[in-house]
Amino acid sequence: IPLLHRALAMSKRPLLLFASPWTAPGWMKSNGDVRGKGTLKGKAGDKYHKSWANYFIKFLDEYAKHNVTFWAVTAQNEPLAGLFTPPQAPTIAFTAAQQRDFIAQDLGPALARSPHRTQLLMLDDQRIHLPHWAKVVLGNATAARYVAGLAVHWYLDAIVPPGCSLEATHKLFPDHFLLYTEACTGFFTFR
Repeated sequence: IPLLHRALAMSKRPLLLFASPWTAPGWMKSNGDVRGKGTLKGKAGDKYHKSWANYFIKFLDEYAKHNVTFWAVTAQNEPLAGLFTPPQAPTIAFTAAQQRDFIAQDLGPALARSPHRTQLLMLDDQRIHLPHWAKVVLGNATAARYVAGLAVHWYLDAIVPPGCSLEATHKLFPDHFLLYTEACTGFFTFR
């Protein structure tokens, strides 16, 4: 928070901050641990999903107490990586259908009821999952009304041309923006 305050004070224009969760608490996950492969227990609309959505609101509430507001949150960082991560990595796995239902029944309504004007981004994973992921989530009118845009990572860009992923998704859903949210070099050990 002190670093964010310093950055905000130094900026000549407002900073647009976004947050992306890695994992829910272990008691909410199917594997009982913040680390490793696991999904949220139960299904959308139940106590685990509602509780996880409320964690987002509490997060925003606590930062707001320190005059830090978030422009956006993502529903989950790398939801499909949760199926493939090393056992020590904190994560939650979501399929596109699970993320759609969580957004439509839990996270979207919780954000809409909250005092925060924080936007919601979906996917937050590799563009290789587009346009399929967008069709599943944004193809649902309830989920689509809560989603402002799609968060995309760039690591597998060489595999999928932008026309097949980004352009195709934009043509299908022109009212939802596409934003690269994670990128780095050197993530392959052989490079």
